[in-house]
Amino acid sequence: MDAIDALNETAFWLERELAESFKVQAFRRAAGVIAGLSQEELAARVRDGRLKRTKGIGSRTFEVISQALSGAVPDYLENLRRRGAEPLVAGGHKLHAELRGDLHSHSNWSDGGSAIEAMADAARILGREYLALTDHSPNLTIANGLSPERLMEQLTVVDGINNGQSSSFRLLTGIEVDILEDGELDQSAELLGQLDVVVASVHSKLRSDKRSMTRRMHSAIGNPHTNVLGHCTGRLVKGSRGTRPSSEFDAEKVFASCAEHSVAVEINSRPERQDPPDELIRIALDAGCLFSIDSDAHAPGQLDFLQYGAERAEANGVPADRIITTWPLDRLLEWLQPQP
Repeated sequence: MDAIDALNETAFWLERELAESFKVQAFRRAAGVIAGLSQEELAARVRDGRLKRTKGIGSRTFEVISQALSGAVPDYLENLRRRGAEPLVAGGHKLHAELRGDLHSHSNWSDGGSAIEAMADAARILGREYLALTDHSPNLTIANGLSPERLMEQLTVVDGINNGQSSSFRLLTGIEVDILEDGELDQSAELLGQLDVVVASVHSKLRSDKRSMTRRMHSAIGNPHTNVLGHCTGRLVKGSRGTRPSSEFDAEKVFASCAEHSVAVEINSRPERQDPPDELIRIALDAGCLFSIDSDAHAPGQLDFLQYGAERAEANGVPADRIITTWPLDRLLEWLQPQP
């Protein structure tokens, strides 16, 4: 087994089971350390002990590299594979099997931890037909949001990846654009018009009063470039960042606007978000909304979080055909065209 592949796959399974980030990064860092070495040079450094003394190589990563070089699947990876064969959730399996893609993911161009190519490769391996790359917009400086110039550069990178991929998978251009306090989107209409997917999300002033937040979201939903309303309450229910209550807004009015303007309500699959709450999923369903089950992945292993979203959607009675990420790519792309 290739040692770099073994290290990266180990990181993938650790990400999937929500391991501490330092553990994940140890394997990705080790893969970077040995990336420029030939198999012969790597084997020589293992034999004479130099690799073990190399910065960025620890006892566990050294073990994985050594066993991979011998032609075997490393023991540590084999154990992770066995655990990974089990589903992440108890329910939602039928709906999860119908999901074709994912419209919300991040790379190391903003606050993700991995290269665009690694995210695309993982999505393809997981059987996705499409993945939207939706790094953050400029206003979210804490997440290294993309300036217009960097976004244009990213579009070129995505084109290059698609030209090198099989025709059975496509990486979609996109952005998770901030909904500003006045309801405007944090990127020019000209640039938004060049993207396949626009996920609009509130990231600031989450404790605004109900009337202001409703007006803010309603304005963004009415923007013809908005395709998906991302993690609509902004809540956090667990995790390393602590908890955060839901934003207050008029759910009936906001979801009626989504239905009117053909904007999908995201069912965010991150376990620490579980957003929207179940009661809001049901309100959106009654309002006639479409939905998008998305991973909001910030690392390759997190792309499998769609299982969490599928379980919640199925439990709340959301029909598969009202979930746009079950649609084939040609139908999805037609729907994504800007609404008049």
